[in-house]
Amino acid sequence: MNASFSITRSEAYALMRCSGSDLLRLMQRAAALRDTCKGKVITYSRKVFIPLTNLCRNQCAYCTFAVPPASPQASLLSPQQVLQIARLGAQARCKEALFSMGEKPELVYPSLRRQLQDWGYPSLIHYLRAMCELVFRETGLIPHVNPGTMSEEEMRLLRPWAGSMGMMLENISPRLLQKGEAHEHCVDKAPQQRLQTLENAGKLQVPFTTGILIGIGETPEERVDSLFAIAELQRRYGNIQEVIIQNFRPKPATRFANRPQPSLIEMLRTIAVARLILGGEMNLQAPPNLSPDAYLLYPLAGINDWGGISPLTIDYINPEAAWPNLEELRRLTAEAGFELRERLTIYPQYLSTTFVAPHIFQHVQSWLDERGLVQEPLVEPLGGIG
Repeated sequence: MNASFSITRSEAYALMRCSGSDLLRLMQRAAALRDTCKGKVITYSRKVFIPLTNLCRNQCAYCTFAVPPASPQASLLSPQQVLQIARLGAQARCKEALFSMGEKPELVYPSLRRQLQDWGYPSLIHYLRAMCELVFRETGLIPHVNPGTMSEEEMRLLRPWAGSMGMMLENISPRLLQKGEAHEHCVDKAPQQRLQTLENAGKLQVPFTTGILIGIGETPEERVDSLFAIAELQRRYGNIQEVIIQNFRPKPATRFANRPQPSLIEMLRTIAVARLILGGEMNLQAPPNLSPDAYLLYPLAGINDWGGISPLTIDYINPEAAWPNLEELRRLTAEAGFELRERLTIYPQYLSTTFVAPHIFQHVQSWLDERGLVQEPLVEPLGGIG
């Protein structure tokens, strides 16, 4: 947890537009900082993806995950369906159950509200809590939850059965809420609501994942401002265990279908600047499946994590983007000069009862080596769902 920033905002603004030899020097600086604090290890979490519901009250300009209730693809997984997916994940030696869902859909969709009430739950958060407990008790998988903006009360409800939580900040610019912008129809994407959720997690010392989404209409300076907002919260609370730099990908049948995606240079610049802003101790991630032809350059800009990768389920948020094969990822990571190691959804720095419920903390001890990473060797299973 850094006591002070190693780069000023004005320096970051300038670096976010650098090119040529200046970009190479920026990447070298960021990679050296990562090497000093993290060494030559890149981690990942072996997960199973549980899309609890694809209903959402937001309408992001780039999203294909959320659908309206009338859609044939609309779903709310039953407890039996949740447990079936989780059991397959446990059989495949996954450690993480990633619960993803739309934000507060029951507030705008009466049919979903009635379904939850029929099952005995006053809200989607209450149902999520029950499914986390079910999965943990029945399979031993550690839930990681992404329900969007949350109050302190909602986090307290989830915490006994969720090893970690997450919510992408995306960007703190209110300009993106304006007409024609990415978050025009997104009541939960107001920057203050997102920042308040991060602050709630800090107050409760919840191991938390957040990050920025680049290429959705923000300026380079707005990326920097968003990273400094995350860094300031980390300086105050110390509970942000991971920051993701995620690149926008255009998808058919969305308002941003024809919007160009960020270039590789933009990703490398943003990753490197993020490393300098967030410091060497932060776990910095960029998803490999969203840049399948270029992701091996990301370690050269300062990342130390590939994020969650599933041997079973697709990435339901980006269904067109297949996960890399784990053995291939291990080989390519080694070719880049790094060792690939499996971690839990809870990073080693946060494996204590300060951050994790005692029964979860005790449960995971048999999985870990002396560094808090999952013990080797790994055996890859065959087959899958999704």
